[in-house]
Amino acid sequence: QVQLVESGGGLVQAGGSLRLSCTSSGRTFNSNAMGWFRQAPGKEREFVAAINWSGGSTFYADSVKGRFTIFRDNAKTTAYLRMNSLKPEDTAVYYCAADVRGGNVVYVQVGAYDYWGQGTQVTVSS
Repeated sequence: QVQLVESGGGLVQAGGSLRLSCTSSGRTFNSNAMGWFRQAPGKEREFVAAINWSGGSTFYADSVKGRFTIFRDNAKTTAYLRMNSLKPEDTAVYYCAADVRGGNVVYVQVGAYDYWGQGTQVTVSS
């Protein structure tokens, strides 16, 4: 079992920054790939970013590339999403997820992830 808890969401003006954290407990964090997804009202959950177990491989959705950065600290069993130059269209509930298969491949599909956090709200005002 893996438990994931997100934090760091909030209300920010357009152009501002936030850093989301996802703290993991339970099964070994160091071997898991981690992903961030988001879901806006009335929309499907969509991929944002993913990172492999070592942090050496990352992948981003085109909509956030160059503005968001995913990274991890395995000693703290925490994954992060640094979000800069936020836009109103970034408003959503943000979820972190764990893929326990290990390896170096990261996935963009919701179904590839085994465990999910409860989500944290990010609201960007114009």
